[in-house]
Amino acid sequence: MFITFKKWTALYVATILALFAIFAAILWQGNAVNASKNLELKQNGEFILIIDPGHGGFDPGAVASDGTTESKINLAVGLQMEEMARLLGVETDMTRREDVSTESDANAAVRQRKNSDLKNRVEQINGISGGVLVSLHQNSLPQVPAVHGAQVFYSEVEDSRELAETVQSALNTVINDRNKEVKAAGGGVYLLKNAKIPAILVECGFLSNGDETALLNTQAHQNRLALTILASVLEHLQ
Repeated sequence: MFITFKKWTALYVATILALFAIFAAILWQGNAVNASKNLELKQNGEFILIIDPGHGGFDPGAVASDGTTESKINLAVGLQMEEMARLLGVETDMTRREDVSTESDANAAVRQRKNSDLKNRVEQINGISGGVLVSLHQNSLPQVPAVHGAQVFYSEVEDSRELAETVQSALNTVINDRNKEVKAAGGGVYLLKNAKIPAILVECGFLSNGDETALLNTQAHQNRLALTILASVLEHLQ
């Protein structure tokens, strides 16, 4: 366990209070208002939170030694985020809500299917006006199994780094036992390279670490991740 019970309890309460403070602000203002002048919002002042649970279907992503698949954890956290967001009246969209892939041709070669899946996600994401993207993933570094913790990557679109820093700060407080820094995704992450909206990718943990994999499989930790990411995204956008 990477965080003590007392520390988690205090931070959990603080995060919930922050989330409801954001909710109150939304109600008071009537519409979600963006504090960043660089973020293009819809005409009515609202944004759409796009949640992308990475991988899915034929593509499990990283796989832990106990058989835990990245796609499963990504989807579980994403669905929790969407449910919490909807409770707060935040409009959402997801690239998938089931263990499926979005490729166009299921009979194509694996590499082609993966490329098609990513292209279809990008097309969906860029087709949403006023969108803000949070892509959920799990990391893996089998050669150094002790490495653990959540880290945020950002695209080159304006406001993405600032959003990433807000989310990383919250993850460092609530999830991580040592601080991690945000990183530019660069050209190696197709989704962030091609998304035309503010976009971040959250590596929620390391499936190559046994203890962290056990945590990631629990409902409580999935809820912690979903709540922390959502609250910090809303904090930034308000």
